[in-house]
Amino acid sequence: MANKVEVKELLDAGVHFGHLTRRWNPNMAPYIYMERNGIHIINLYKSAAKMQEAGDALAKIAASGRKILFVATKKQAKEIVSEQAEKANMPYITERWPGGMLTNFVTIRRAVKKMASIDRMKKDGTFNTLSKKERLQVDRLRAKLEKNLGSISDMSRLPGALFVVDITREHIAIKEAQKLNIPIFAMVDTNSDPREVEYVIPSNDDASKSINKVVSYVADSIVDGLSERKASKESKKEKAEDEEKEPKAPKAAVKQPEAEAPSKDAEDKKAMQEAKKDVKLESKKETLDKASSNEEE
Repeated sequence: MANKVEVKELLDAGVHFGHLTRRWNPNMAPYIYMERNGIHIINLYKSAAKMQEAGDALAKIAASGRKILFVATKKQAKEIVSEQAEKANMPYITERWPGGMLTNFVTIRRAVKKMASIDRMKKDGTFNTLSKKERLQVDRLRAKLEKNLGSISDMSRLPGALFVVDITREHIAIKEAQKLNIPIFAMVDTNSDPREVEYVIPSNDDASKSINKVVSYVADSIVDGLSERKASKESKKEKAEDEEKEPKAPKAAVKQPEAEAPSKDAEDKKAMQEAKKDVKLESKKETLDKASSNEEE
């Protein structure tokens, strides 16, 4: 279970500051506490409850072994998201969202494999056999791939969930995830539509302190889920080892029927000897002769 969220900490981080009232989205009304100086103030109690709900769900996804893709391309969120995603050992996109990242995942994986093949060329010496111009082109391609896709090189299949900072800015990523039914967790400000995502965290998605507070909490929840998964694996392994060490119970011997003791009686012995002798059968003629002699008598 994720750690408890303190409302005071959210207040200190400025999570409650929304956008100007004229830029609001009416669907955010349930999460707005009040209006002050032309700015909407977010209800931090609802933010805390939603953060905890999202944290619990993300911990379960991480415990199941699925990846959670972090998406944040705005300037003030890039560094924070990359740092926290690396801490949780999760993939992230902080540069331009590559179109078809999810809906055309096979092509994206091909580009990642291209990056790996360039690395192999450099290791086995093939790279040095190329001309100077070709080496320069390959280096530029490798740098471009690393910048855009380096952070997802370990993501071998579609993620189990998306965590997004600012759903209005990352609308392409949101649409792709919706098309593939991938659950979306997001920081949603007062100018965005919360109906676009499954797990809404009403919060200020512009201030770096607010982003850091929410994203670090999410990363910690994922780390908890991964620790739970590791502990579960170790306990299963120990159980299997204990079962192997325990001596197996010997199979119950099949009870053989007791052999009859040989008889000591003299008559029985004689009868057995008689039975073992060859029996001489009479011929047909001998039988007829014996029968005719009996009739004459």
